[in-house]
Order: sequence, then structure tokens, then C-alpha cells
Amino acid sequence: MSEQKRTNGPWKVALLAGMASYLDAGALISSGLAIGTLFEESMHLSDGTVGGILGVQTLMVAAGAVLGGRSGDRYGRRKVFTLSLMLFAAGATVLIAATGPAMVWIGATVIGAAVGADLPASLAMINEEAPEGMKGKMVALSELLWGTGILVASLLSAITADLGALGARILFAHLLVVALVVLVLRMTLGESAEWARARQTTATADKTAADSAGRGRPGPVFRKPVIAAVAATGLYYAAWGVGANTLGQFGSYIFTHLTDHSAATWSLLSLLGIPLAAGTGLILLRVVDTSARGRWFAVGSALLITAWALPVFLGPTAATLAAASVLLAASTGLAGETMYKVWSQELVPTLLRATVQGTTFAFNRVVAAGFAFATPALARHHPTLLFSLVLALALGASLIGLLWIPRLSKARELDHRPPSSDVRAVDISPEVIT
Repeated sequence: MSEQKRTNGPWKVALLAGMASYLDAGALISSGLAIGTLFEESMHLSDGTVGGILGVQTLMVAAGAVLGGRSGDRYGRRKVFTLSLMLFAAGATVLIAATGPAMVWIGATVIGAAVGADLPASLAMINEEAPEGMKGKMVALSELLWGTGILVASLLSAITADLGALGARILFAHLLVVALVVLVLRMTLGESAEWARARQTTATADKTAADSAGRGRPGPVFRKPVIAAVAATGLYYAAWGVGANTLGQFGSYIFTHLTDHSAATWSLLSLLGIPLAAGTGLILLRVVDTSARGRWFAVGSALLITAWALPVFLGPTAATLAAASVLLAASTGLAGETMYKVWSQELVPTLLRATVQGTTFAFNRVVAAGFAFATPALARHHPTLLFSLVLALALGASLIGLLWIPRLSKARELDHRPPSSDVRAVDISPEVIT
């Protein structure tokens, strides 16, 4: 077999593929302000329409992640993250030109699907093109880009907040320009060498054995030992994500309804956490590929638990909510989504990697969306119960990350285990994946 060699610069891949996270964050912030406020009056959008558009966009992110992850494993990382970025640009263009609710529905739906499809394939590409000893660092870089997307979109939102529909168009124009620049630069990347090797190996394997293994049995994602990685990372990310979504999507609502302060005050307090998130993220870049990672993850988990314990035990006041926001931001560099991304690459064989991450990413979004339906009512009438539930989920996520995930087999052990071993059930041929 001819050896497929790495042709891409690892840092170039990490930056260009990691921009999926920047666009995800930018789309989240921009859609919330533009559809929920700036387009609301000029497009005559009712409260139900605004909630419906944003809710469907979230669900389309989940659907896109499943489809994009599966396609990334079958057809290659490069094809998926190129096509998804084209789709993102199309959705942003529709929103820029929107003249009525129908175009807003279409644009928001398309952007959601594109973001979801891009993320699993892009993160898999980063991991596979990174050299040994730097894989975690390069995957973790995407979280810093996610934070940068939030910062830039938040600053633009502050500038355009009084411009009405024009402000909304400016927000989406920023996303369109970034998407087009990244798309052009991504076209210079070759396919993931690791994916190409794995695909070539399975393409020349015994097809009869692969067909027999796949006939009448669950898909490889849901069989041992891969199912353990699916369950652990999926449950961790979903349990952690409920709290992140609660404060991210409903932070302003909770703050203004439970305290005497304004939404502007909450926005300023939220910005305080961004430098802390960047600082802890830089720490993780230094330790993520070393034995010290576990200790720093424990620190991040402690910050996470403390953040949600404050409003439970001291009451949801302006001070405790502000402190929770800052502590949660500080924890994100060391735990939460950052480590979920790293684990998702380390624990899953090459030709299942994007499929698994698409599945667990979608699970996170569906759970968060479901919890969000009850969040406003709980926040106004039973705030202590709301924060107690989030605290319990944060504790559960931390225990999964500290006690379960470190015991799981790594992807390199599964990829290189001989066919006669017990991992025979983890067939990763294209036919079985289908």
C-alpha cells in the first residue's frame, strides 16, 4: 500500500478548520440579536416566530452535525467542510438580503445546518493532521477561536444595536466575509492523510467479513468498545451544556427578571469573563498533551461546580449571578466543551470519529433545546430549583470526566488492534458505516 503522507501544515489546518468554531459562535450571537431584536420590528416578527426561528436553527445545528459527521467519515473531511462553508455563505447571503419572515426562516435554517455539518469534520481534520504530542493542543485552539467569535460578534452587536434591520445585515455581512475568506483558504488544503490511509486500508479488507459483521447487527458506533466513548462524551457534553446554554441563551433574561439591573449591565459583566476564558485556554494549550492535563481539568471542574453552587446556596442575586458568569467563563478553558472536543478525537477510531462527534454534538443541542423550553418559567417562579438542577448536572458531568473517561481505550489502541482481537466488532469499512 502506498503511504499517504501529510501534505498540510498542522497549524494552518488548526486555524482554518478551527474557524468552524468562530463561525458557530458568531452565528449564535448574531442570530440571537438580529432575529430576536433587530429584525423583529421591521419584519413584524411575533414572539412565537422569533422563538420558532431560533429553536429550529438550534435543531438544524443538531441535524447538520449528524449528517456532516457521517458524511465526513464516508467521503472525507475536506469535501464536507468545503461544502458546509459554501452552504453557510449562502445562508448568510439570504439573511443579508431578507425582506420578510420567509427569508429569515430560510437563512437561519441553512446557517444552522451548515454550522452543524462543519464542526465534526473540521475537528477531526485538526486532530488527524496534528503531529503526535500536539493533537490536544491544536484541537483546543478551536475553543479559543470560539471565544474570539463571541468577542467579535458581541462588539459588533454593541455597535449595531441601534441600527435596526441595517445592523442585522451588518452582523451577517461580517459572517459572510469571514466565511468566504476561510473558504478560499481551505481550498488550498489537501485531504486528511490519516483518513485517507484508514479509508484505503478498509477498502482493501475482506469485504465478506465486513458484510457479515454488519448484517443484522447494530452499527459500529453502537457496539463495544466505541459505544463507551459515545456514551461518556455524549453524557458529559450534554450535562455540561445545559448550564452553558442556560447562562448563554437566557443569562440576560434571568439577570433582568431576578435583579433590579438592566440587560446592558449583564452584557458588560459577561465581557469580563472573556479574558479569563482566554487565559485558562492558553494554560490548557500548554498542558493538554501532558500528564498535567488531569489536574487542570479538576481545577476547571471545581470552578464549574462553584459557579453553579453560588446562586443555589447564596440565592440568585446580582452578585452571585455575576460571579457565576465569571467563574463559568474561567472554567471553559480547562473543562466543558474544550475537553469534550479533545476526548472526541482521542477515543474514537479514525473512520468513526466525525460520526461519533456529530452524534454527541447533536445530542447536546437537543437536550439543551429541550431544557430551554422550561427555563424561563423556572427562572421566574422557581429559580433555586433551576440552579439546583444545573448544579446537579455539572456535578454529574465532572464525575464522568474525572472517573469514567480516563479509563476508556484510546483511538490508537482501537485502530491498531489486530482483526483477531475482541475489537473485531468495530468494523469501520464504508459499507458498515453506511
